[in-house]
Amino acid sequence: MKEVVLITGAGGLIAQELSKKIENDYEIRFLTRNKKRENEYEWNIKNGTIDEAALENVSHIIHLAGANISEKRWTPERKKELISSRVDSANLLLQAVKKKNIRLKSFISASGINYYGTITSEKIFTETNSPGNDFLSEVVILWERAADAFKEQNLAERVVKIRTAVVLSEKEGALKKMLLPIQYGIGSSLGTGKQYMPWIHIKDICSIYEFALKNVRMSGAYNANSPEHTTNENLTKKIAEIVNKPLFMPNVPGFVLKLIFGELSNALLKGSRASSQKIQDEGFRFEFPDLQESLKDLLSKKV
Repeated sequence: MKEVVLITGAGGLIAQELSKKIENDYEIRFLTRNKKRENEYEWNIKNGTIDEAALENVSHIIHLAGANISEKRWTPERKKELISSRVDSANLLLQAVKKKNIRLKSFISASGINYYGTITSEKIFTETNSPGNDFLSEVVILWERAADAFKEQNLAERVVKIRTAVVLSEKEGALKKMLLPIQYGIGSSLGTGKQYMPWIHIKDICSIYEFALKNVRMSGAYNANSPEHTTNENLTKKIAEIVNKPLFMPNVPGFVLKLIFGELSNALLKGSRASSQKIQDEGFRFEFPDLQESLKDLLSKKV
């Protein structure tokens, strides 16, 4: 009998791609707000309700739920939503697991590379470094704390936190947003363009979750970003090269982004490097460690 893996954030790209990757080895279930398929179960984070049938014989939970950080301006209400969608959802799962007296083999939670703070520096952050002190690092700290509660309360044998970088996919996210203006000949770097952008290919982030699921040695936090570092300017140039479009527009000034996005602009204008050595030391091997090859793989159909 296959072990049951329950995945939250069912509508997200990682959830969909990951489920295809592991469906031959595991029975996959999803938690979603609107059930459409047989293997989907409903939950409502605001109301604190969950279909407990989703937890029958479950061995692993992969917690990917979380409102999109860069989708809207960070109003006070939006900030609460960004935290609640991650933390309250984890707490709802914890209470449901506790109620059914389940001990999971693993609780694997998404997390963010912004744990270290939204800053631009020459430091390369590792998992042993302290967290930052801005809003995004606060989100990640609370997010990871909610995940750790599963181990602390003896509800999971191990907890793994995947500190995810910018996920590159042609289907959605940062790459798609950067590609559109480049294709129309109006692409440009943001701010100075010198800010680092930790990144990872969609196939590699899904492979990391599969690796964490199957590798019982893994526990704690892991940076999930490609070993090759890049800046916003370099990424913009490489995208333009791959799709054979010129870049002649000046950089978008930082003050313009601040006017448009408010505090959210910090996530666009700042960024530092992070090391993925820890997960490589566990035995994980990136399929797409090279930015040029990653973009070729993702954008070959766009040329």
